Amino acid sequence: MALVNSNYNLKNRGVLYVSITIIAAVFLFAMSVSIVSEFTLDHHIAAVTDVYAQSSVETVKHRDLILDLGNGTKTNAQLTIPAAGEGPFPGVLLLPGSGAVDMNETAGHIRIDNKTGSKIYPSAQPLFQIAEYLSERGFVVLRYDKRGIGPNYTFSDSNAWGNLTFNNLKQDAEKALSVLLQQPEVNAIEKATLFAHSEGTTLAPRVAVDNPDKVKNVMLMGAIAQNALKNVQYYQEVAAPLAYAQRMLDKDHQGLISMKEASEDPVFQRVINQASGTDLAHVLSFIQNNVTETQNRTAQPQSIPSEANVSTINIENELKPALEASYENHTSFSPSMLSSKCLNLIGCPAWVRSHIALDDTLSMIGNVSSNIGILILQGENDSQVPLEQGLLLQQRLTEVDHPDHLLIAYPDLGHAFSPSNEWISSFGPVEQYVLQDMYEWLVSPARGVNEEVR
Repeated sequence: MALVNSNYNLKNRGVLYVSITIIAAVFLFAMSVSIVSEFTLDHHIAAVTDVYAQSSVETVKHRDLILDLGNGTKTNAQLTIPAAGEGPFPGVLLLPGSGAVDMNETAGHIRIDNKTGSKIYPSAQPLFQIAEYLSERGFVVLRYDKRGIGPNYTFSDSNAWGNLTFNNLKQDAEKALSVLLQQPEVNAIEKATLFAHSEGTTLAPRVAVDNPDKVKNVMLMGAIAQNALKNVQYYQEVAAPLAYAQRMLDKDHQGLISMKEASEDPVFQRVINQASGTDLAHVLSFIQNNVTETQNRTAQPQSIPSEANVSTINIENELKPALEASYENHTSFSPSMLSSKCLNLIGCPAWVRSHIALDDTLSMIGNVSSNIGILILQGENDSQVPLEQGLLLQQRLTEVDHPDHLLIAYPDLGHAFSPSNEWISSFGPVEQYVLQDMYEWLVSPARGVNEEVR
């Protein structure tokens, strides 16, 4: 059962503020949700932020930087700085999600207008959007390209990308944090906020634990509590497609689905494909071949053709093994693959192995200093990192009695915090009310922060 805080004006947005008690194991648990009464966001700030939205006034300045990540590896970065007001300003560092993403987390390719020569950007650039929004309201924000990555999914250093590990990502984040706090426009005395999305949410708590003298807040968007490869990717590649098959394709609830219907269902294809690029045709071919091999092995000679005619698929005995085989193929590597050059846009063997060896963020989130505020934002229709991941983190912070943490769950929003259905996360602009919640949490007097930011 969920109760909405009646003291907070949701303006028909349906945003859920929750405190969770988890009673059972990982995803199968009973929850009791209580009203969050100790934290109330103030929405009268909307009147103030409207002033900043006037397009005729320059509200943000930009400064390009090059981050030296060590050992000859460098990457591009950019500061967004308030154009109005007197600094120094509070600083925010943005940490992106997984894959070969640039500093803006651009979802798609940047095109060039043939007539004007100007760049045409995809609608989804969540980190750019967040940086602009916060800088318009008084924050200096730093974002940077992942090591080895440039715009349009290009490799600026293929060797750096191919050998990337989780430790590299953490060290890069710590380097960027130090650079941010060295900028003259940044109030280093007040420390900085770490904002992280998806894979970045496994980095931010660890950076905060190791750098409590530099971190004031941690904001986790699409947060990962368990192991990103062993749990979350398994959910994406196995559990989610199985759930779709059971709920949407198995209309008679017999544990069987039609091969023809499954092969022609565009949503099923996207559910399987959205995690690691798995092809539905490959999965169905795996099932076909396995059934044929089994029948040829057990049947009398000449009793069946060399290729069996598979019209139905058993979800548990045929579909699940096929999906698990695909998952294993993405998370285990032969010695030759480990030594060969890798240009995989999702991630290379060194990165995969480093994540598999990583302890769950759930096991260490309780070590974040009680002086560091923690905000968790989760889309209820996130098909890549399910809501349960955020609930697990919230539960752990409650267990250790962390004094300043909040989970906000958004109905109908996906992994990029744009409107999505429960099976496919759409990638569009971040909803404005999500950005507003971030800002209001950062400056809320109820949390005892410096009101000069307002």
